[in-house]
Parts: sequence; structure tokens; C-alpha cells
Amino acid sequence: MVAILADHLAVNDGPLTSENAALLRPSDPTLPLEELRKRYEEDGYLFLKQVLPRQDVLAARDEYFSSLAPTGVLKPGTAPVEGVFDPAKSHEDYPGIGAGHAEGNGKPGGDRAAQFVDLALEAHYKDWYAEKFCNHPALFDFVAQFSGWGQDTLSLRRTLLRNNIPGSKPIGVHYDQIFLRHGDPTSVTAWVPMGDIKLNGGGLIYLENGDKVGLEMEEAFFRKAKQAGLSDEEARSAYNSNMMSTGLLSERPAEFAQEHGRRWLASAYEAGDVVLHKPHAIHASTINNDPGNVIRLATDLRFCDSSKPYDKRWMNFYRFNDGV
Repeated sequence: MVAILADHLAVNDGPLTSENAALLRPSDPTLPLEELRKRYEEDGYLFLKQVLPRQDVLAARDEYFSSLAPTGVLKPGTAPVEGVFDPAKSHEDYPGIGAGHAEGNGKPGGDRAAQFVDLALEAHYKDWYAEKFCNHPALFDFVAQFSGWGQDTLSLRRTLLRNNIPGSKPIGVHYDQIFLRHGDPTSVTAWVPMGDIKLNGGGLIYLENGDKVGLEMEEAFFRKAKQAGLSDEEARSAYNSNMMSTGLLSERPAEFAQEHGRRWLASAYEAGDVVLHKPHAIHASTINNDPGNVIRLATDLRFCDSSKPYDKRWMNFYRFNDGV
């Protein structure tokens, strides 16, 4: 464990070692539903191995990086599906999009990054992604059965397709209900790695028993907001005085975990894997220190029970400055 977790596995404010980190618990999706649901409730997440066909995930990865190739982000002589960053370039010219990379969900980067950022955004609307990948029957059917929602299962249209260049800023500490304020906390997030991700390749990490911490923080935030004189609507907002302007809880995962007396749970991931997690499960990502300069690509897909109140804002495609 020590050797595995000491191999350049790090977050913004320091390394992850056997002292402050451990491994996620993987689950076979063919296990009885009762067992899978039990693990989900216990852990706040369910790390499923090979739910999606590997070839379908890699086909989507190839489409994505083929569309970004004109920006010069890929190493010459490599295939788009490999997603190898050109080490002669600066990661600052290829910023990621999503939670914490720009205040108020704005557009990251300057003029030099404009083409890359624009193409990364456009990928959200392409048929190969928005229609085929996001609605892949293997995942949708699993969630419908696992959740028990059946025909009421709804796939939210707003998704976050994120690239993470080696050495660039990782995603900060947060839980998803922060961004889904206008609905009941009953959604299920499916974090889908779109390609193999090494342990030190920038994958998602989960706070041990972090769902409980997230619920407690949510209650405390709401209580403080009400005491400050905010309305119920204002108290539900992600952008209030209790959080960072990005909606994040912290940019310092190691410090955050230490404050709460918990470890971060990490893993390597393979194309075809999916992690389901609860609305208050606290998570972040590591710095992408992949030795081969492989770009980490993953997406956040969300599902809800359409028979209950849900955040209707998430039925619109992702765009910058959309207020979500």
C-alpha cells in the first residue's frame, strides 16, 4: 500500500500516502442488487468494474481527441485515442472546464486557449457524445434497475465532459448537491472515465465516509445562511458566503481530509469502469502525474427519479456562465 500510494499520487496541497489515503472498494456489477445497494449506502459510492463496453468508451475517446487535434494539444506521431499531451507545449494553454476552473462557471483561459476551450465545449453537443455516449443503454439500464426507478429514470442533459492535461489544476473538493440545489437530493452521479487512468493519472478520489460529512456540512450551511437572514432560496444557492465563489468546499484536499479525520480513497481506472456516487459524497481529483503524459478524460453523467422534484436547469446542455 505504501509503495502504491507514494508513487507521485498528489493533490493541490501535498502527496497522498498510506497515512492519508487508501484504495476504493471495487464492485462487480453482476453482484446481487441487494449487495450493491448495501455498498452504495455504506460507502456513498459504488465503484463498478466494466459496466460499459470498453470498445464503445475508446471510440468516444477517439472522437473527442480527434476533434481537439487541430489545436496542437496532442504529441505528434501519436493516435488521437491515446490522448498523449505534447510535452513541448504548456498546460496553461489547454485549461480544463468544469467545477472550480473559473469563477462562477465562466470560460477559462485567455485568447491563446480560446480554440481549445471552444472545441472542448462543442464536444458536449455532438451526437457521438450527447446522444450515443451519454445515453448508452448499458449504463442507463443498470441505473434504472439499481435505483429501482424503472421507467421514471431520467438522464439529465447537462453533463461535464472534462479533460485534465498532465500537471494542470485538478478539481477541488465538493459534493454534487451544491450544484443541484433546485431539486431533491435524490440524484445519482455516474463518473465515467473515458480511457484508462493510472493511479497517479488524475482520477477522482472520494473522502472516506464522505457522504455523512457532506450531509452535516449541508445542514450547517443552511443553518448559517438562515441565521444570516437569507431566504430559503438564497440559502439553497451554491454561491453564498459559506462556500468559495466556484461552489467548491476547498482547494486543499489533504488539509480538508485531515480536518475531518478521514482519508482519501483513490484508484486506477479502466475504460468501461463507472463510479456511482450519492449527492453529498465528497470528492475531488488528483494532479495528473501520468509518466506518459496521457490526458485524463472523463465525464459526469447524472440520473434522477422524474417522479420527484429535480433540478430542471440540468435539462439544458452545459454552457459557460449558465448559473448552475
